[in-house]
Amino acid sequence: MAQIPAGFKQIFNGKNLKGWHISRTTHQGTTPDVRVEDGAIVLTQQPFGQGGVLLSDKKYKNFELYLEAKIDSFTNGGIFIRSSESGIAYQIELDDAANSTGNLLGERMPVSKSMQATDRAKVWRPNDWNSFRIRMVGDIPHITLWINGEQMWDVKQPKNDFTAGVTTGMIGFQSHWTTLYSPAELGWNILDSWAPGAQHRFRNIAIKELPADLQE
Repeated sequence: MAQIPAGFKQIFNGKNLKGWHISRTTHQGTTPDVRVEDGAIVLTQQPFGQGGVLLSDKKYKNFELYLEAKIDSFTNGGIFIRSSESGIAYQIELDDAANSTGNLLGERMPVSKSMQATDRAKVWRPNDWNSFRIRMVGDIPHITLWINGEQMWDVKQPKNDFTAGVTTGMIGFQSHWTTLYSPAELGWNILDSWAPGAQHRFRNIAIKELPADLQE
């Protein structure tokens, strides 16, 4: 069982959503079903839509984030870092069906240098809890990802991809699609392939804030 690293402060109390809120302005939708079960944040969507995003009330600049996630096979979501209220963020993808979990993407913004977690399969535990550790530092973001203690990638962006060079933002958890296949690719009616009840779960969420003037 993974453990929260020393020096990290929990930002989810395991009991309720105090310190967190659902975005009502994100383009991804406002139909997330967010609750706390067995010490974990559980994200689904009901009614069917495009889900939504749960955000921390607090904004962060330089930090290391630790959490454990358990995702159902037929879901698409993500971990947002330095997110705006509307869900503009650097994103760690969570999508087992597309084999893209752990990839670095942009949500509602282009990312100068995306990354792929090509070694994830070596450490990944399907249908189980997996730990993520994300380090983000600098006005021009330097981002590192570890999954289950193994480094997946380390990248410094060529530039700050946020509009107006924003350097702080919220931690976010996205529930986007819950489908059995990719209707956009297959040309099917998405309602025919909806997987109701598919979940993203997050627990042991903790952060270590780093000096605001730290640059790498």
